[in-house]
Amino acid sequence: MSGSTFEEEIGYARAVIDGDWVHVSGTTGFDYATMTISADVVEQAEQCLRNVESALAEAGCSFADVVRVRYLLPDRADFAPCWPTLRRCFGDVRPAATMLVCGLSDPRMKFEMEVCARRPAAPRPAAAAR
Repeated sequence: MSGSTFEEEIGYARAVIDGDWVHVSGTTGFDYATMTISADVVEQAEQCLRNVESALAEAGCSFADVVRVRYLLPDRADFAPCWPTLRRCFGDVRPAATMLVCGLSDPRMKFEMEVCARRPAAPRPAAAAR
C-alpha cells in the first residue's frame, strides 16, 4: 500500500507479490504524501516513476527487475516528451512495453503506468568449508 487515498476508496493495492512476480498497479503522477499532482506531463512521469520505484523497493525489486511496462496517456502527443525520463529508468533494462491512449480517472492525470517485475533470486549460501 502506498498511502494513496485511491487505494482505500477503490479497494486495491499499489503492488501485489505473487511468488516471484511483483505487479504494480496503474500508478499516476500524484505525490501520495501530499495528494498533489503537477500540471506538467514530464513532471507527472517523473513522480510516477518515483511511486513505482518505491513500490518495487518494498517488494525487494528495482527497475532492473521490470519485464513488462504499460504506459497509459490521454494524449498521444504527451508521450514523446516523457521518453528521456523513461529511458533513464528502463534504457538498459529494455522491458516489453506498450503505450495506450485512453481516458484516465481524473482529468488532471496525464500519465499512468503499470509494471510487472520478477523478484531477483535470493543469493545462495556459500558452501560449508570442509
